[in-house]
Amino acid sequence: MIIEQYKKTILPNGIKIVTEKIPYVESFSLGFWFNVGARDENLKNNGISHFVEHMLFKGTEKRSAKKIATDVETFGGYLNAFTSKEHTCYYGRGLVKHIEKTFDVLSDMIQNSSFKEREIKKEAGVIVDELNDIEDSPEEIIFDRFEECIFKGNSLSLPVIGTEKNILKFDRDELSGYVDKNYGFNNLTIAVSGNVDHESILNLTQKYFTKDLGKKNIKRKNAPVKVCVEQEIDKEIQQVHSIIGRATYGYKDKKRAAVNLLSNILGEGSSSRLFQAVRERNGICYQLNSVLNSYFDVSSFGIYYSTNEKMFAKSQNIILNEFKKLREKKIGETELKRSKEYLKGNMLMSLESMTNRMFRIANSEIYFDRLKTVEESVKEIDEITADDILEISNEILDEKSLSKIIIRSKNGTAKSAA
Repeated sequence: MIIEQYKKTILPNGIKIVTEKIPYVESFSLGFWFNVGARDENLKNNGISHFVEHMLFKGTEKRSAKKIATDVETFGGYLNAFTSKEHTCYYGRGLVKHIEKTFDVLSDMIQNSSFKEREIKKEAGVIVDELNDIEDSPEEIIFDRFEECIFKGNSLSLPVIGTEKNILKFDRDELSGYVDKNYGFNNLTIAVSGNVDHESILNLTQKYFTKDLGKKNIKRKNAPVKVCVEQEIDKEIQQVHSIIGRATYGYKDKKRAAVNLLSNILGEGSSSRLFQAVRERNGICYQLNSVLNSYFDVSSFGIYYSTNEKMFAKSQNIILNEFKKLREKKIGETELKRSKEYLKGNMLMSLESMTNRMFRIANSEIYFDRLKTVEESVKEIDEITADDILEISNEILDEKSLSKIIIRSKNGTAKSAA
């Protein structure tokens, strides 16, 4: 049994603090999570959440960009951040004896970012380079295009990085105004895993959050589900890249667990059905894996693969045939057990990282408003039956309900197997 020394406090101002004490380590991972991301944008400001994330590292009223980095790295620590479609996280890790310095720096960034115009212009260039890197990588851009397709009509379809036009137009007023509108105490979760005491984190929060961020009202619409029969994108590349998939159950639905296991059965690990059928038996598709990207109300599920033009149709036929097998015949107990153990093993091994543990408790609070324990997650996996996999396969692997995104050179000659 895994003993989790988990504590939670919601302060009167609305800040939620969750900690997980791991007494046998000397380190910590600290994250400040705001429940705001690309999903809360529109076409005119798409990319602003990500731009703000970059700018918070570019200086405050008392720290330059370099000082933000050196104040933490001098003590062997590390700072980073990321933006997703539903939240923005600023996090750091280091030795427990230096946690106050990391807390000080991160809280300063959030409350006192300077948003200097010259830094905004410089960072716009950096983010455009990042955008171009994504555009140059079909294995990255295809996922944006896939969700743009299946979530069309909802802000969940917007890419996190935004558009070049938007990136180049953002100014100080727009960026700082976005922070004022969306960075509130009531949508801030402070999560910490490591050899830390809950009371000490409460004390640091009260000491370093001196600015009243207030409460914000963020509303989201559930995403409609669209089916794109097939969408082709022309790029000058050597391989054909494709995703076959659809929208399915999000975090709030109990059926997501079965989808997650089905995803594992299909395309995670060398023993998965598609790895064996496509790569091992036929010697094609170096890149081949299943994808399950989950949000509160919905997930995007798909099979991503790349191959050469001559083998594209064959690869797609094999994948669709494996879908058909899962719809028509129950999975055997040996394969079901192996997939469950693979899923549980990956989850449990990930807990050896303090950052992964911090991510887990933060996501649990954000999506479930409570700690979903490891034991609960293991039990959820164990309770999935072969009948559940057959049912979910018939629901989400029906070819008529699948969307297909293909990226290939305009000179490509391979035809779809559909």
